[in-house]
Amino acid sequence: MSENKGVKKADKPGFFTRAKNWIAALPGRISAAFKNMAAELKKVAWPSRKDLINYSIVVIGFVVILALIVGLLDTASSFLVKQLIAL
Repeated sequence: MSENKGVKKADKPGFFTRAKNWIAALPGRISAAFKNMAAELKKVAWPSRKDLINYSIVVIGFVVILALIVGLLDTASSFLVKQLIAL
């Protein structure tokens, strides 16, 4: 038979021990995440006020143009459906 009959395998911590360790380490992991986030935000190349205004105007203009196109297509398709129903 086996020579190591009375020897257990390497003991792995139990579920509750692992859960306790996980909960104990949670505040440190959360604070580390916020520290990393702050460090990354310092690396961001923020646009100037003039660039921000220009980009905003372009986006708003694009949204207005697309809204007009979608509105026209909706009106046209609604008209066509009404004409088909009237037949």
